[in-house]
Amino acid sequence: MHEEGIMKYIVAILCVLLNISSNSALSEKPNVLFIVIDDLRASLESYGGPIISPYITELASRSALFSNAKVQQSVCAPSRVSFLTGRRPDTTRLYDFGSYWRTHAGNYTTLPQHFKDNGYFTASVGKVFHPGIPSGGNDDYPYSWSIQPYHPSTQHYQGAKVCPNLDGTLHDNVMCPVNVSAMPLQSLPDMQSLEYSSSILKNLSAASHSTNAHGRPDKTSRSPRDPDMQPPFFLAVGFHKPHIPWKYPEEFKSLYPIESISIASNPSRSPTQPAVAYEDYSTLRQRDDINALNMSFPNGTIPLQFHAPMRQSYYAAATYTDFLVGKLLQTLNETGFSNNTIVILFGDHGWQLGEHAEWCKYSNYELATRVPLIVHVPGLTDKPKSSLPNVHQSALKMKDNVGTNADSGMVVTEFVELVDLFPTLSDLAGIEVPPTCPPDPFNVTLCSEGYSFAPLLEANSNAILVGNATKKLTSTRYSRWKNATYSQYPRPGVTPTRETDLPSLKVITVMGYSMRTKDHHYTEWIGFNHTTFTGNWTDVKARELYFNDKDYDQNHNVADDPKFKDIVQELSVQLKMGWRQSLPVPA
Repeated sequence: MHEEGIMKYIVAILCVLLNISSNSALSEKPNVLFIVIDDLRASLESYGGPIISPYITELASRSALFSNAKVQQSVCAPSRVSFLTGRRPDTTRLYDFGSYWRTHAGNYTTLPQHFKDNGYFTASVGKVFHPGIPSGGNDDYPYSWSIQPYHPSTQHYQGAKVCPNLDGTLHDNVMCPVNVSAMPLQSLPDMQSLEYSSSILKNLSAASHSTNAHGRPDKTSRSPRDPDMQPPFFLAVGFHKPHIPWKYPEEFKSLYPIESISIASNPSRSPTQPAVAYEDYSTLRQRDDINALNMSFPNGTIPLQFHAPMRQSYYAAATYTDFLVGKLLQTLNETGFSNNTIVILFGDHGWQLGEHAEWCKYSNYELATRVPLIVHVPGLTDKPKSSLPNVHQSALKMKDNVGTNADSGMVVTEFVELVDLFPTLSDLAGIEVPPTCPPDPFNVTLCSEGYSFAPLLEANSNAILVGNATKKLTSTRYSRWKNATYSQYPRPGVTPTRETDLPSLKVITVMGYSMRTKDHHYTEWIGFNHTTFTGNWTDVKARELYFNDKDYDQNHNVADDPKFKDIVQELSVQLKMGWRQSLPVPA
């Protein structure tokens, strides 16, 4: 970061902190470090996967790791607007990239806005909201953020022809290990985001100290954890990788020898897959290296010999991000904030790496809708504890390669959804928890269509550390936690077209509503009216039914098998009843 930019930013932070401190009654509240990683599937080491991720694994070892966290729509903008507003896509009315919820659906309070309204300094670095129209053209500033959101300048070169082929020519490739010193500005977007977010932590730490006679910070006088010195912060950091293109420092590729890479066990399309469920990864096909394969559209598939190299680059890009996460957490510790900061790390949706002959996200499959979610709460998750003392554990079985490997942390197998983040973080921070939204909540400013999963984090002592005090969580017993998660994905029709993966609102005619229960994953693709934002449950285009214990990879759709007619009928009723009927039930 240039020195002039740092000084301007220090001045901006100090002005905001002085204003907050003089205009609000601050109490001892925890800080929040909110880390969202683009396109990250649950294949990290801590989830039993092949992605080398020692820093996230270390975080998981002192955190709660959620093995069944699901998104509401598996594409960037709709997912982010959903979890940042605490509302589902049918309420944000965003299924594409073409509208801003405040003008298109309702003037909803966001998660960071709620913290800002409760005396927090809030800042956004990198890709938190999806930039552009979905966040009002300015990342929802000034509603959600105390200062102007930061985007790395090198992001302007995301489509630049800087990826070297074997012959030395440069291209716009998907697989793109690079020499960073040869890149524009000699950096990469996530490196710049790390630098900027680290500077925020350092500046907040400096601002928390009183000044000496010369007007300079006196670091011997006060601790950065002293709540009288500064407001608490909500710092959101969005890392771009492993989103395509997989542009990352070339040294990370050497961690994954090509002969060590296994491809998907199900690299071909299933004959029982409905055409409407297929995503044709058009965005991938546009990159030079994939376009050079001359695949027919839409059913041409990437040759198997390219599957391992593509996985290699995805894994390397994810490990690169893990390295940056480690640096950020190190700065959090060095600035003295780690003992009073809730750290949450998760992916905005999953990603498919050749399973079902599919790549990217753009579907309702498990690999697209399941994400890693790790939550560290000082004083609560630091030591191994028995999970869910007041909740009956799910008996959901996970395959070894998609299970967990968090040996010394808390593993939570109960269902949670990203729409739960808003009420959960509010609950953990001790600020007002948004109530459950009523039906048709378009005129309700503050409410949530999620549910706080703070009860799943309760220790035997039933307490968490907040500042220098101990706060008691409300002890609620549940006869049943969430019994299902819900996601959805739009299509322009039942057969693949150039707009299948990312249809704009005006062409959406089909919506796939999907539900994951303990035993089943069930989806109905139904007719959808994009002007009234309603689905027609009598117009069923296709159904999908998978048994989780027998077919976790979702290779065999048995929805049309007469033997399972009763199960389909039962699940169809539950799906139509929706998420409200699946909320936790207090004992």
